[in-house]
Amino acid sequence: MSKLVTLAEAIEKFVPDGASVAMGTALEAAIPFAAGHEIIRQNRRNLTLVGPISDILFDQLIGAGCVARVKAAWVGNVSAGLGHNYRRAVEQNRPQPLAVDDYSNFTLTLALQAGAQGSPYVATRSIEGSDILEKSAVFLKGVSPFDGLPVALIPALRPDVTILHVQRTDEEGNAHLWGNLGVSEEAALSAQRVILTAEEIVSHEVITSDPNRVIVPGFKVAAVVHQPAGCHPSPLPGYYNRDHTFFTEYHRASRQAEDFSTWLTEWVTGLSDHAAYLEKLGKDRLEALRPTEKALAAPVDYGT
Repeated sequence: MSKLVTLAEAIEKFVPDGASVAMGTALEAAIPFAAGHEIIRQNRRNLTLVGPISDILFDQLIGAGCVARVKAAWVGNVSAGLGHNYRRAVEQNRPQPLAVDDYSNFTLTLALQAGAQGSPYVATRSIEGSDILEKSAVFLKGVSPFDGLPVALIPALRPDVTILHVQRTDEEGNAHLWGNLGVSEEAALSAQRVILTAEEIVSHEVITSDPNRVIVPGFKVAAVVHQPAGCHPSPLPGYYNRDHTFFTEYHRASRQAEDFSTWLTEWVTGLSDHAAYLEKLGKDRLEALRPTEKALAAPVDYGT
């Protein structure tokens, strides 16, 4: 059954106020900016954001007043360092107070993996002796029943919805993602539902021709959105490179809250949808980000 909908329909139906939303799960690549911007346009509130390195998407959602809590390893701007909205929220409660649950990349992975496999928690020693464990209101200290040594107990994360941007998917939501996957698989399998935005909608036969590249099975997917360039300004392997200039411009524009408000109107709330965003960006700028050379994987023969 086809799950194709518009992005506005997907966000309206599957991202309610108060939801926990996992995004930016492939770290610097494939960040679903188009979906994040639609969340802002629909004025969602009291969200919990889950992700390892969200780059500037989390910062934008925080600055727009959409977020009550963050469960993340890092929030900022990979090209420039600070996430100015994140910092204002933590230090000054602007535009509203923000609760932060501090994870390492690895403990976030473990939490999502536990959620995916139905475990209540996972034990690790990776954060022993760190402030992440000592100051955490989420993790617990325990003792291994096998060797009697200390362990940290990481509770499972089960987001209400995970949003992924992928290279291609069929209409049922069986999707291919390649390049740096980060914790995308764990985030998809642990979530109650998944929203996919995709560069291409392809036949089911294309997907089954390379089953090892499937990042999420269709039965986990609630909505499929055809959204070319849906992760700009982040890169997507094989489709476009990182728009470093955009990140630098955002860093300057978000330094002051008033300037960020102007930026948000110009690039998000003042635009009707992602098509309008791409029109404002300009075809030439997007085309300049396209890879100039192919880097093909070796063929794989599955036999018959």
